[in-house]
Amino acid sequence: MAEQRQDKAVLISETRRRFEAEYLPDKSDKYDSRDVERLQQDDKWVENFLIWRHDVVDDTLKMIDESFQWRKEYTVNDLTESVLPKWLFENGSLFLHGYDKEGYKLFWFRVKHHVRDPKQQLEKKKLVAFWLEHYAKRDHGKPLTVVFDMAETGISHIDLDFVRFIVNCFTDYYPNFLTKIVIFEMPWIMNAAFKIVKGWLGPDAISMLKFTNKSDVQEYISGEYLPPHMGGTDSFKYSYPPLVDDDFQTPLCENGPITSEDEHESKEEIDTDTKETGELNEEQNLNQKKMNSIEQISKSEETDKTEFKPKNAKKALTTFKGPLLHISPAEELYFGSKETGEKKCLIALTNVTKNIVAFKVRTTAPEKYRVKPSNSSCEPGTSLDIIVSLHGGFAASLQDRFLIMAAEMDQSSAAGVPELTQFWKEVPRTKVMEHRLRCHVVESSKPSSLTLKENAFNIPAKTNEDLHRQLTHLLQINKRLQEQIDRCLWFQQLSVVLSLLSVTVVAFCFYLVYTQRH
Repeated sequence: MAEQRQDKAVLISETRRRFEAEYLPDKSDKYDSRDVERLQQDDKWVENFLIWRHDVVDDTLKMIDESFQWRKEYTVNDLTESVLPKWLFENGSLFLHGYDKEGYKLFWFRVKHHVRDPKQQLEKKKLVAFWLEHYAKRDHGKPLTVVFDMAETGISHIDLDFVRFIVNCFTDYYPNFLTKIVIFEMPWIMNAAFKIVKGWLGPDAISMLKFTNKSDVQEYISGEYLPPHMGGTDSFKYSYPPLVDDDFQTPLCENGPITSEDEHESKEEIDTDTKETGELNEEQNLNQKKMNSIEQISKSEETDKTEFKPKNAKKALTTFKGPLLHISPAEELYFGSKETGEKKCLIALTNVTKNIVAFKVRTTAPEKYRVKPSNSSCEPGTSLDIIVSLHGGFAASLQDRFLIMAAEMDQSSAAGVPELTQFWKEVPRTKVMEHRLRCHVVESSKPSSLTLKENAFNIPAKTNEDLHRQLTHLLQINKRLQEQIDRCLWFQQLSVVLSLLSVTVVAFCFYLVYTQRH
């Protein structure tokens, strides 16, 4: 691993040196000086160019050159809401919303809202550049998944020049920024057009194309982020203003103040919570987050965590392995509905560095959640538990999000509250690791004792919900096969009609020739 990083550092250095020597002298007026400066300072940016061009420096330099010239032509660094027409945002054809199953942000292109108009083409292209740059700055270039929603579209909506521009943004201008392109319900009449698009993508990007319909789109995007017309349950309705962008539309806030409902908790309950957290931390240091062990479950029975912890233990085995912290669970915090009453979840952090790692937890709904601790630090090689609990009377929502921010501190630095406050003011954004968790609401009405027994031995329970999901999946497959059969029959009938028409036309031509000769 160390050798790979060293090799990459050599390639980054060579790329910078050659760019300065071979491109900058003759083309400095074609570049934005801010991009040139960033190239010299941002190792990750250069690395992404290299990754996208398979570490071939010559090809990487060509891509940097093309990208920089395009960025200056479109004034990418200066694109803001104020310089673009308001109707572009109100149109709703392009926006960021939701995540795919791998946790990548979704960049939506609602094709039915797009109309070809050469006079508006430049402004629409700048809107694409605005969204990509806006997201790149907010999430430091974390890749996107593009969704072409082609439901209810026809010939009038086809704009190959605009589609090519979107494709070029990812293949030529934003390196290592694309995970996949999900195309939903592409009309058969557009097959020829998308054969042309495939020619633009190249072999690497072609593998990222995912053609889907209502029956299989959830292989890539879960129903909570799909609108009803795509078979999902997302009630999101596009509107502007503000900018439509889940996590940033509602500002992420620090852990909220204790509400009056929380004041009813006795000091003894809070002390018990603190004591138990310490015991859990000690056990995790010895056992590396083995969160499903019988010993932990027996401890949880002594407190009000009896219900939430066993049900989350199996889920917590999924781990996000970041460069500073390993975070478990990796994607979702499981809360109970109002009926099940589970109001607490556990986030386990493990410091995988040789330095102290400062962390803080932010949420989109600070009025609903208490996070303990929400702003602290983790010693090298140790683990720590964060308890996330709902205030009384509140219920978790699928739209709620948590953001874990982490950054390395110097070994000499103190980690008290004043030092942490100052540290977060001064740490560069590029040095901060970020990881998001979403909420999942468990509707199960199964008795807690049964859940405890099943999870204590890590045996998955087959519920009616699982069987229903499998049955639904089979029905969807059956429906898809039926649609394919119907499509084939339609093509067959069309072919027969065209063949008969051709025979008729040929026969008529022969008849005309024959009558003219006689």
